[in-house]
Amino acid sequence: MPRVFVQGAPVAEFPRYAPEAGRGAVRRITEVGEAVLHKPCRDVTEFGPDLAALIDDMFRTMYVAEGAGLAANQIGVDLRLFVYDCPDDDGNRHVGHIVNPVLESPLGGRRLLDEGEGCLSVPGAVMAVPRPDRAVVRGQDRDGDPVEIEGTGYFARCLAHETDHTDGYIYLDRLTKREKKDALRQMADRREEVYARRSAKEAAFGA
Repeated sequence: MPRVFVQGAPVAEFPRYAPEAGRGAVRRITEVGEAVLHKPCRDVTEFGPDLAALIDDMFRTMYVAEGAGLAANQIGVDLRLFVYDCPDDDGNRHVGHIVNPVLESPLGGRRLLDEGEGCLSVPGAVMAVPRPDRAVVRGQDRDGDPVEIEGTGYFARCLAHETDHTDGYIYLDRLTKREKKDALRQMADRREEVYARRSAKEAAFGA
């Protein structure tokens, strides 16, 4: 039976939305081309209420945008941090945040999954991106305590994608020039629709 893991640990029950979202505010999501998305983020060195409030905002923003993960630079904050609420290929739900994430380099022979991938900062575009079928990310939680999160399948993709963000990369950087052009064309065609859906979701989320 599918389970829920919060910060990597199984829990008996969990609400539809992480409690952090109820305390947070929706922030504007940055888009491809904005400088903050294309440079490595700064390490988090201060742990306290300001960081906790940022995490709250990130969860609420992620849910409104219907994402599986969100990095801090996607709301314009130049810090190494991301949040996630993402299923794996077995249907298990993974919820949490990682501060100062470091992605474990895959060992030789790791199987690659070449599947569709999107990004909240490239609204409306989905492209096939090869990613390892397993990922391990080490970092800290909001209190500065060490965490290690392992994911497989789609959740592994999420962990790798969000860690990329903190290193100043978006998934378009992993595409050929032709593929990138295709993704940007998709974005141009669907962007308005995506933003309309986000506005409706924000209104419903606050109700």
